[in-house]
Amino acid sequence: MARSSLLDRLPVTPPVLMVRLAIAAVVAQIGIAVTGSVVRVTGSGLGCPTWPQCNPGSLIPVAHPELLPLHQWVEFGNRLLAVVVVLVSGACLLAAIAARPRRKRLIWLAAAMPLGVVAQAVIGGITVLAGLAWWSVMPHFLASIVLVWLAVELVAEARNGGPTTPVVPRAVRALVVVSTVVLVALLAAGTLVTAAGPHAGDSATPRLDIPVPALAQLHADLLFGYLGLVVGLGFALWATDAPARVRRRYWWLVGVVLAQGALGGIQYGLGVPEVLVSFHVLGAALVTAAAAAVWTSTRSPIRGTAPIHPATAPAPATPAPGPGHAPADAEPTTADAPADGSAVHAQS
Repeated sequence: MARSSLLDRLPVTPPVLMVRLAIAAVVAQIGIAVTGSVVRVTGSGLGCPTWPQCNPGSLIPVAHPELLPLHQWVEFGNRLLAVVVVLVSGACLLAAIAARPRRKRLIWLAAAMPLGVVAQAVIGGITVLAGLAWWSVMPHFLASIVLVWLAVELVAEARNGGPTTPVVPRAVRALVVVSTVVLVALLAAGTLVTAAGPHAGDSATPRLDIPVPALAQLHADLLFGYLGLVVGLGFALWATDAPARVRRRYWWLVGVVLAQGALGGIQYGLGVPEVLVSFHVLGAALVTAAAAAVWTSTRSPIRGTAPIHPATAPAPATPAPGPGHAPADAEPTTADAPADGSAVHAQS
């Protein structure tokens, strides 16, 4: 009871603030995925050999004969960004709880942000303790991708303001689902390529014992399959006269997918330079965000269900006057005048 009353005392969250916090969550989740890749390609994963401390007895990097300062500060910077993610995630949850009317789906999506941070912290600790073994790093990246998707869902929920209804036929929505499943497989294959390649960590990091060309071919095959589904989705959207908002987001998806595919080809042809690996991770996160945006655009708010906020709430209705009673702002009439005619004399 006390906890409920405490939450009820939170200031009501303006809708625009909820949307901005959700967008900040998208940016933060993408950012932490990219800095995590920088940690990996520079071999800085063990720059802070303990967790949650950076060095035994110190939260920040200190001089160490066996650790390069660059590696220490790259890993420490990644952990600092994680603090920003924590703050943004917590703000999203509090804002969702304080939104009116209170909506369960908004709260659950907002709660996924801090819960994801906790999960990432646990996975990160396991990754450090496992010596950056490939099987421990894969879920670290994939969890970030899932959180990017959920953050985009949070933005959509904050903007919709309530229940939604499909705006495209069921067959089109099924095609979106199938393309999303293939995208998940594509992203997982990409992590396998990294796990077996030269940028899975430093020279002592255990790698996936599968030839890189075979994994790269699998990754490319899934990319072509995904491109085919994206093209088919485009034809389906135009054939069914999908809303303009859906088609705009579709073109954003096409753009980032083509850019990501081209970047991957260049990266492989140049021998996988470090800087392009981090750009490729950024591209993967942007493709995920664009695909999630298409997913959410296939539904639209039901008319008349948007929440009414205090600033726009209608004024309370004035009770109808009963028999023999005039409204408060009505002009007096001769019928209402006193019997002695004083009102008539006052007007003359």
